[in-house]
Amino acid sequence: MKETLFERFSFQPFIIEAIKDLGFYKPTEIQERLIPGILRGESVVGQSQTGTGKTHAYLLPIIEKIDPSREEVQAVITAPTRELATQIYHEILKITKYSPKEAAITARCFVGGTDKQKTIEKLKKQPHLVVGTPGRINDLIREQALSVHTAATLVVDEADLMLDMGFIFDVDQIASRMVKELQMLVFSATIPEKLKPFLKKYMENPKYVHVDPKQVTAEKIEHVLIPLRHRDKMKLLYDLLVAYNPYLAIVFTNTKKMADEVADALSEKGLKPGVLHGDLTPRERKKMMKQIRDLEFQYIVATDLAARGIDIEGVSHVINYELPSDLEFYVHRVGRTARAGYTGTAVTIYEPSDQDTLTKLEKMGIQFLHRDLVRGEWTDLPAWNQRSKRARQEGEIEKLAKKAVAKPRKVKPGYKKKMQEEIEKRKKRLRRLKNK
Repeated sequence: MKETLFERFSFQPFIIEAIKDLGFYKPTEIQERLIPGILRGESVVGQSQTGTGKTHAYLLPIIEKIDPSREEVQAVITAPTRELATQIYHEILKITKYSPKEAAITARCFVGGTDKQKTIEKLKKQPHLVVGTPGRINDLIREQALSVHTAATLVVDEADLMLDMGFIFDVDQIASRMVKELQMLVFSATIPEKLKPFLKKYMENPKYVHVDPKQVTAEKIEHVLIPLRHRDKMKLLYDLLVAYNPYLAIVFTNTKKMADEVADALSEKGLKPGVLHGDLTPRERKKMMKQIRDLEFQYIVATDLAARGIDIEGVSHVINYELPSDLEFYVHRVGRTARAGYTGTAVTIYEPSDQDTLTKLEKMGIQFLHRDLVRGEWTDLPAWNQRSKRARQEGEIEKLAKKAVAKPRKVKPGYKKKMQEEIEKRKKRLRRLKNK
């Protein structure tokens, strides 16, 4: 089996075997910078975008440090959504399944929407590693079914989203019941001011690592803009999906209501879309994620719940039916495609009112292709902002020409007309120079 550069971290043989099976050869930047410190027991704040490898940056050293002979909770991982918690749990199992039978590492996932009583009954034996949503973990601690006072490591994943969703209080409650010398590992795409008091409470002098992605989005994503041009938006979306015939496409909307409307409209047109948003019951969400992973859908309509951290394999296309108001979410949305070395296409249907947002995205380094789909045929269009660029250039030429033509000291009849003629001559000259 091919060697891996992870061997220099001196992980146990079963972890190296798991890493090789996962196909990891070279650590990502955040893994390189954080794994040694986490192994030493340091607290860290890792700020990075989605897709930088942060999950394994904390999972590998946490699993390395677990002592299987101690039948007690040794680490707790919190995530803001059930889907993300479940996903992290599956990644844990991919590693722990290699642990020796005589020293097997146990992990459990606790999320809302599951039978709490059954969970409590199964907790007669405490797992080594706990992952879940803060509310459910807290419930189990209050019921005295889960004992975290033995755990020395706490992970707070997607901390800014935890804050937005009001879960920081629950995380605080969990942390306060853990060991005094707590190793806290916090990961977040952004570090809002409101998060800082919480960090200060538990982290005296954490190692802070900010990993800037080489590009704001993955290199292999093609960003395409499609103008709406007074057409029926739902029909245009349907035409795009048929024309692209994706392996798997996620259509993003800004609200749950719009997600349902889009999914219903696509169903009426004969497509079979899955739907993923916060109004689904826990059972519906679990079933939907299973159906998505089993490739029962070619199309998924989702709100931004699906954009943060949830890893759906094989997404070939992301379509922004609506642009998000928070530009970070554009990055998170398109980050669902072009993963693990594959290529991907991110399509945005835009209207004139979206121009400011598109300009900001371009300033972030995103380069758009401007295309249209007319009667099933693709056509390349001039730059989407060409008209505004031309208007800006004209404005600059006008200013320069006026500056060059001075008002005469002695004003004679008809001087304004002569001045205007001179300005027009200058403008023509400047335009010629610009276009050379």
